[in-house]
Formats: sequence, structure tokens, C-alpha cells
Amino acid sequence: MNKRIILFLMLAPLWLWAQDDPRLTVSAKKEVMVGERFQVVFEANAEGKSFQAPSFNGFTVVGGPFTSTSSSFQMVNGSMSHSVKCTYTFALQAEQEGTFHVGSASLTVKGNKISSEPFDIKVVPDDGSHAAPATSGFSSGQGQSQQNTNDPQVSGKDLFLRVIPSKKSAYLGEQVVLTYKLYTKVPVSSLSVGKMPTYAGFWTKDISDNNGGSLHQSSEYINGIEYTVAEIQKIVIVPQRAGNLTIDPMSIECIAQVRTESNRRRSMDPFEEFFNDPFFNRNIANVKKELTSNTFLLEVKNLPEAGKPDSFAGAVGNYNFKADIDKTELKTNEAFTLTLTVSGTGNIELLQMPEPVFPPDFEVYDPKITTSTNVNAQGLSGTKKAEYLVIPRRAGSFTIPTIDFSYFNPSSEAYQTVSSQPYEIKIEKGKDTDEGGSIYASNQEDIKYLGSDIHHIMTGNAHLRPQKLSFFGSSAYFVGLLSLLLVFVILLFVLKKHEEQAKDTAANRNRKADKVARGRLKNALQYLKVKDQEKFYVEMSQALWGYIADKTGIERSKLSMDTVSETMKSKNVPDELTQQFVDTLNSCEFARFAPGSAEEKMDDLYRRGIDVISKAEKVL
Repeated sequence: MNKRIILFLMLAPLWLWAQDDPRLTVSAKKEVMVGERFQVVFEANAEGKSFQAPSFNGFTVVGGPFTSTSSSFQMVNGSMSHSVKCTYTFALQAEQEGTFHVGSASLTVKGNKISSEPFDIKVVPDDGSHAAPATSGFSSGQGQSQQNTNDPQVSGKDLFLRVIPSKKSAYLGEQVVLTYKLYTKVPVSSLSVGKMPTYAGFWTKDISDNNGGSLHQSSEYINGIEYTVAEIQKIVIVPQRAGNLTIDPMSIECIAQVRTESNRRRSMDPFEEFFNDPFFNRNIANVKKELTSNTFLLEVKNLPEAGKPDSFAGAVGNYNFKADIDKTELKTNEAFTLTLTVSGTGNIELLQMPEPVFPPDFEVYDPKITTSTNVNAQGLSGTKKAEYLVIPRRAGSFTIPTIDFSYFNPSSEAYQTVSSQPYEIKIEKGKDTDEGGSIYASNQEDIKYLGSDIHHIMTGNAHLRPQKLSFFGSSAYFVGLLSLLLVFVILLFVLKKHEEQAKDTAANRNRKADKVARGRLKNALQYLKVKDQEKFYVEMSQALWGYIADKTGIERSKLSMDTVSETMKSKNVPDELTQQFVDTLNSCEFARFAPGSAEEKMDDLYRRGIDVISKAEKVL
């Protein structure tokens, strides 16, 4: 009984939970002047979806909808209440006189559609007291506190910025092209980007083609009005999570050149009146404008689970796949190359290549990955290759099974799988090949015992001795004493040698150069995985410069491209390897101090660093 009473007291506040019926209200000025910018705010007391705005006929939509949501909880005298406020704000500009009707906005809340009340806005002539629009998050003022009727005006219909997406709905991992366009009816100069969108939740790549600084221009008609259109920027975005993702607006600043007529008193002189005609007497006024593009809401859909193949690794687009092998008949310890190639349209840079399965008797090196990309109206396309260098260690017939590459095609909204043919590899026994039992560990494989069999029974004469023969005084006893003395002498010699080597700093640096460099490369690999460009290039630079300094004995203060090249040549390093090392250093230094242009070359630079240090270690 007591438990029931306690439960009743705990649940009683929830029974008193109160929340008003969902409603959608609107607030706006009832009277505005021509050229004035103002806000229309729709407010809902519940969370909803599928907001539909009215048409706003007779006004120019400068920005919006800008959405915000807030919620609060209250408990008063044991009664709990919950309130939610969602606002949808539009920035409008009045263009002409008259009374204009604004219809109802609608919002769907829990399956029910609610609407706001329609209203009228009266637009009156500008009486001269209307200055430049008040500064706000949605307006683009002219930087002046007052204007009279003779000041130059640039309306939202004369100059505006838009973002045009290639699609409004996309799948997770599907690329979308955003084109930022400037529409103008007046001359524009001194164009500069003020604020770029953050693109939270997207992988991005700038594919703008400004022809060395000049913007691509064209003409477009909007509502029967011709505009000069300039492409400000073109961005490929790839969503990394599902849901409704918002693209923040871009803001730019520019100078609009507006013709103004001079104010002179009318004269009785007909010649003066003739030359005071506006056709002959015009001036140019520079008006600073700040423009903001519209926000854009992209619907990102999850990839379907139905029909997803096991070989699918996240590739979205339209691709082709093939596998090539340079030879299928060879001898042990000879190498062959297996090349996998993926080409097509999609985010080729983030594409994960399929991994072939090799027999355990094959030694497989890490693949060499090369990527080439192209830019077109649909976004990114290109080719990605993975080259595997493989060395068979045993003779016999082996099979490399079918390699599957799966991707999701947004056009057909289905998964597609392309498979290679299996390869039969015939390996003959080469010279100086030992195929006895041996332990071998291939790349990314557990340790296996190869060629294992029953060992032969020991043959030959057995060396027997009496069971109770005393060890003390025997030949083995004296051999053991001499062995201990010899080990002691060798140990003294080694310790002495080690002490001498420890005093030789240059020799120590030379001996440990490869180990230190590989430690740096290991750190660089960690930064490569998390795409920390700055720390990655610092580690790569220290690995390369530190290795060559320690290995050749160059003082750190005298390190330069010239000293490195001269020192390597003096140590009889081949010219090709010397040039390769210097080129790698140059690439690293350039990418380190210009990280924006080196982001997509981090993986290639890492592999080049490993390769050139390995080759230098063999020679030096």
C-alpha cells in the first residue's frame, strides 16, 4: 500500500503537465516605405516539419528563412509545463507603392497541419526620412547613417547573391555541387569574399575555375529582367552524416557603380539648359554593398540496408573496376604486379580500394596508391590505382580469387558489384631455393609454418657413454672452463668497443639515423590518419633533414639543399637517388609552408619519404 502511495506522488506532477495546442503566429510591420527592409517572423509553439512560406508577392526576399528553436521547462506548485518556440525569419525589401497581401504560412506538427493568419502590408512613398536600412544580420547597408532622395540607391533587385545547388536531396556520401552566383544590373568592382560557410558535416573541395583571376560571366533572365551573372565560387560538398544539413550563407563585399544626376538650378540660358541635360551631365557614385547569399537546406538520406553487399566499403557514385596482372607464370623469388583500377564519377579521393586475398606463400608489399581527378559540371571524377608487388616464395600452382568492388549508384538507387576474374599462378622452382620447413610471416597475415612434415629418424653412429661417468675432470669440464674464459674475453672486448663507440658522437648519429628517421615517419603516419597537416609536415621535414644530417655528418646549422646534394655526391651516391632525395625535401618544405595546396598529396609524400630513406640507407 505504501509503495502505491509513493508511486502516485511521483507520477502526479506528470499528470499535471500542461502544454498549449500547437499554433503558428506571424509578426511584421503593417506599413513600410519604398526601399525599406524589414523582417517577417513566423513563430510556432511546437516543433514541426515541412514549413511552407507564403509567396511574398510585391517584395524582394533578401534572406531567409533563418530558423531558431528554444525550449524550457517550469514547475509551479507541483505543476510542470513545457514550452517550445520555433521561429522562421525572412528579410524583405519593399520595391513599389501599394497594399500587398501576404498569405498564410503552414507547418506540420505531429501529422497535423497548422497555418498562420494572412495579413496586409502597406507600402508608402519614401518621404526622405528613410535612411539606409538599419544594420542587422539580414540587411546589407550602404555604410551611411543618412540619405536623401538624391543619394544613389542599389536595391535588392539590382544586385544580389545566390547559391544554386545541383540537387536538393542526396544520399550519404553523394557529391553535390554548389555554385555561388552574383546577379547584377549595375557595374561592380572591388569584389572580395567576406565570410565563407563552415560546411559542418561535409567533406568539401573547391573546383572553381577563375581563369587566372577573372570570373566567368554570362547573361540570365529572371522574371523578364536580364542580369549579368558571375560565378563567384563552385564547391563540391559530400555529406558525411544523414539528416537535414544546413549550408550557411556566404557574404561578399563589392563596390557598385551608380550613375547620379547633378543638381543645378535651371537657367534661362538655352545653351546652359541644353548641356545641363542628364544625358550630357552624369556622374558615377561608388556605393559599397555587402551581399549575403541564401541559406540552403540539404536533405541527406541514409544508404539503404536492403541489398547491401558484403564487399561494400562506402563508395557512392558511378564507377568502373578492373584488375590486371603482368604475368602468371614465373619462378620462386621473382616478382609480379597486380594492379587494381577504379574509375568513374564520385568522390574518388576518399574511395577505399578493395583488398585482394593472396596465398600465404606469397610475400606482399604495401600497395602503391595513385589518384588522378578531373572536374566537370557534375563534380569530381577520375581514376584511382592500387599496385601490389608480390613475390612467391614456394613453387606450385596458386589461385588469386575473384576481387569484388561494390558501390551505391544514386541514379539507379541501387548497389552494384563489379568482379574481376580469378588468376591462376604457376610458380616453378628457381635456383638456390630452399623449400624445407620454414617459418614465414606475410604482410597482414598470422605466422604460418610452411613445408612442414615428419622429421627424419636420426641415422649414423650413436655416441654413447657410461651413465655414471663423473663430469668433474672430464674433457667436457675443461672445454667448459675454456669456453667461459673465452666468453669473458669477448665480453671485455665488446664492452670496450661499445665505450669507444659511445664517445664517437658522429658515428652514433650515423648508426642511429635510420632508426630515428623511422620513428619520425611513424609519428607522421599517425598525423596522416587524423589529417593533421601541420604536424604531419613537421614530422616529415624533421625525418628527412634529420636523417641526411645524421647519416652524412652535416652540421644542422649548415643544412641546405646544396650541401645535401654536394655531400651525397662526395659519398658516391648515384645522381638519380641524390636528385630524388632533394626533390622530396623540396616537396616537403613547399607543402609544409603552403599546407592548403598539399593536403591531397600527404599520402604520396609519406610514401616517397619512406622510399627515398630506404634507398639512401642501402647506399650510405
